Amino acid sequence: MNEIPTEPTRRGRLFVISGPSGVGKSTIVKKVLARTGATFSVSATTRRPREGERNGREYVFVTVEAFGRMIDDNALLEWADVFGNRYGTPAEPVNDAIDAGRTVVLEIDVQGGVQVARNQPEATLILIVAPNDEELRRRLTGRGTDEPEVIARRLAKAKAEIQMARDSGAYEYEVVNDSLDEAIDAVVTIIHQESEEDD
Repeated sequence: MNEIPTEPTRRGRLFVISGPSGVGKSTIVKKVLARTGATFSVSATTRRPREGERNGREYVFVTVEAFGRMIDDNALLEWADVFGNRYGTPAEPVNDAIDAGRTVVLEIDVQGGVQVARNQPEATLILIVAPNDEELRRRLTGRGTDEPEVIARRLAKAKAEIQMARDSGAYEYEVVNDSLDEAIDAVVTIIHQESEEDD
């Protein structure tokens, strides 16, 4: 009896969504995941869980030693030190999901995105930006709880991050979050278009 050859599973796609603080990327990512059925990659961190956080949901919480071993074993797509704690993207669950034909979304900073682009050249990187500096300043000002010098520092960091993304050449798409619904639509469209190109 002849076996019927099975169709090989089409590889999934990896999308990296980055943007400075205040541009609304977390909200966009949440809505994009709901609309596309994409898998969200959970980062690993050495920081302690906050109240209400669950291991494997918000983050995979690991010891400093375990994180160090992950770096040594090249088990991370990207990692960084942030305010004394380490954060990184474990490679295995991302690669497993892609091999199974899933769409995977990472929400990470630009520095991490550039690392991912080096390790996974087929990844599609999307930068989320505010319409202009004034709007970004307004969003960063938020509830008015930060001192002016803190806001100035955050704005300078945001500008530097956007410049780094543009200079890197790794980010193929830039989405302006002027209208949240339109920004979500734009990211969903990018994911669908890029995924269809592989068909």
